[in-house]
Amino acid sequence: MEQRISLITLGVADLERARAFYQRLGWEGQEVEETVFIQAGGIALVLWGREKLTLDCGISDDQPSGFSGVVLAHNVRSEEEVDDVMASAETAGATVTRPAAKTFYGGYAGFFTDLDGHAWEIAHNPGFPLASDGSITIPDFSKS
Repeated sequence: MEQRISLITLGVADLERARAFYQRLGWEGQEVEETVFIQAGGIALVLWGREKLTLDCGISDDQPSGFSGVVLAHNVRSEEEVDDVMASAETAGATVTRPAAKTFYGGYAGFFTDLDGHAWEIAHNPGFPLASDGSITIPDFSKS
């Protein structure tokens, strides 16, 4: 697994309130399908409804360790690489919370938690190509 974080997703209670807060900080984002994407250097900050995020990664707020509402994403270049990273994480002691599978956005992703319960998404998203250095650029959704 390359040492890289591609996206940080924050599970928010109110998407519009959260977006307005980040706009007041000077952070401009694009909203697509009730999700706000903000370019933050070579990574992206994503704002998404907390309930949708918990369902997506297979973690419940009711679990004993709770859910922080934060998911770190590591994007890779192929579905095979998703499978390889997921297998390596499980071998290292991670708990797979959602096995890798096709996604609603046309990609392929799986989720695990590390030994302290921090959630990770391992994803191949053909719509978010990676540069040679692993950085990610959010596409201009207005052109879609």
